[in-house]
Amino acid sequence: MEMLRRSSVFAAEVFDRSPTDKELVSQAKALCRDYIHSRLNRAGIGWSNPEHGLCASGGTLGEISSVLLWLGDELEYLRPNVYRNVARQLNITVASEGVVSDAFLAVAADIFSTGITWGKVVSLYAVAAALAVDCVRHGHPAMVHTIVDCMGEFVRKSLTSWLKRRGGWVDVTKCVVNTDPSFHSHWLVTAACAFGHYVKAIVLYLLRER
Repeated sequence: MEMLRRSSVFAAEVFDRSPTDKELVSQAKALCRDYIHSRLNRAGIGWSNPEHGLCASGGTLGEISSVLLWLGDELEYLRPNVYRNVARQLNITVASEGVVSDAFLAVAADIFSTGITWGKVVSLYAVAAALAVDCVRHGHPAMVHTIVDCMGEFVRKSLTSWLKRRGGWVDVTKCVVNTDPSFHSHWLVTAACAFGHYVKAIVLYLLRER
């Protein structure tokens, strides 16, 4: 979909210095567009040209997007019901920009009410993409812009300081030991092995469901 192909000057990969708030927000939105694009494609309602995504473009931002998507796959696989039919779970209509914005920001606030972790950041991206899929399926593709903008707004208000302390979005790549599908020693499994718990228990702890 053409709307997801918009680029931003500030999404340029400036990773050799401490990122500014504006760059972090712009990168957050670019990553959100890429995540949504991936999930729309998976649902059979997205682009027909995936080579235009960040992952295919290479570079640091592309690597970050790949890791974010991969970690999202892990969460969505472990908790499929959480990341499907989000609009129905929230009991909202996706025809109203205000309703979609308010619902997304309320979910974001709830997820991070007890602190910030990369697990929660990935979860928020998964929620954003699932909500975008609902919007497009119900004939409101323009809401994708709204969701991406809401992600940027939430990051600006709530996550920029945390991201700066970690050197920016590139820090999420440290969550993965090896992204080879045949090698399962990544952030969730390593934690699970270390504490002797099943992976799902770790996800539950990361997301801190109420």
